[in-house]
Amino acid sequence: MKNKPLEQEIRNQPDYAILFSVLTLAAFGLIMVFSASYISSLETRNDAFFFLRRQAFWVVLGLVGMVLASNFSYWKWRRLIPIMVVINFILLGALFIPGVGVEVYDATRWISLGGFTLQPSEFSKLVLVIFTASYLSKKNINMNNFWQSSFIPLVVMGVSFVMVLAQPDLGTAVALALVTGIVIFVAGIPVGQLFGLLLVSLPIVLYLAVSEPYRMRRIFSFLDPWADPLYSGYHIIQSLYALGPGGLFGVGLGRSRQKLYYLPEPQNDFIFAIIGEELGFIGAFTIMLLFFILIWRGLKTSIMAPDTFGSLLAAGMVSIVGAQALINIGVVTGSIPVTGINLPFISAGGSSLFFTMFAMGILMNISRYQRGRGG
Repeated sequence: MKNKPLEQEIRNQPDYAILFSVLTLAAFGLIMVFSASYISSLETRNDAFFFLRRQAFWVVLGLVGMVLASNFSYWKWRRLIPIMVVINFILLGALFIPGVGVEVYDATRWISLGGFTLQPSEFSKLVLVIFTASYLSKKNINMNNFWQSSFIPLVVMGVSFVMVLAQPDLGTAVALALVTGIVIFVAGIPVGQLFGLLLVSLPIVLYLAVSEPYRMRRIFSFLDPWADPLYSGYHIIQSLYALGPGGLFGVGLGRSRQKLYYLPEPQNDFIFAIIGEELGFIGAFTIMLLFFILIWRGLKTSIMAPDTFGSLLAAGMVSIVGAQALINIGVVTGSIPVTGINLPFISAGGSSLFFTMFAMGILMNISRYQRGRGG
């Protein structure tokens, strides 16, 4: 692949399949956030439309960011990497400053910015993907030399990982490691180095799993949620109770029972369970199909990108969505232990929704330069 600036090349139209998938998922999210939250929002906030308005605001803001990113030549991101990395660590560090970091449910993951809250770890995903893609696409990089290639991105990721883990937020920390690892894998890390990294990572994963009692409880509840149905196994049991009655066509939009104070915060991490209950297998399958289309077109964009940086960047951007969707659906269906990862474009959220849509804007910009456009 060639490695030269692309500003002077003729741009095509963006991949509209990506745009269609994102817009449809975001619209679906607006409907389901309202359906999942309006009763509890009415009773607790005296405003049935509270979460809907907030979600709509972030969707509009995300659309603006996506449009801007889709029209900003992706090659220019390389020039902004130093300042982006510095901002990343400043924001992550600000969480630990008293009065700046906002604590919710014993975790400090947000920064208060004059009435708005920002989750720095969502920005970190973008920064790590852009940095890793740029670093590994340099002409003088030899992927066979670990210390020259993968080591530096892993150090930057490792520092971010530790800072996110300290919030604490193991789910997002794992997502950071996963998306960085995917970019390194696509860059062509040798099989021996890959297995070496996996072997080194295994003790770290095991330590993180046993270092906190609540994590151990989540693992045991994953193996047998009925062993503690009112505490550690509660979320997954209520999630399965939602999915089960949904059947093929669901109980009907707005008619979920599990959102009536059985499944905590149904508009957030477990919204896929409400989709399965209200819209059945058909609704859940439609969501998964949209994610499949988005990931497929994103991978096609990566394969057809005109240079190595664009290829790695596209792979990283689509992995942000793919990894989160896979983890979230896995948790909701009881396929993996519970962790706090939301469903992209659909779960109620602010920074996550904005930065994910912004990432899709970057992906669409790369798609404008695809070689051999078509099918």
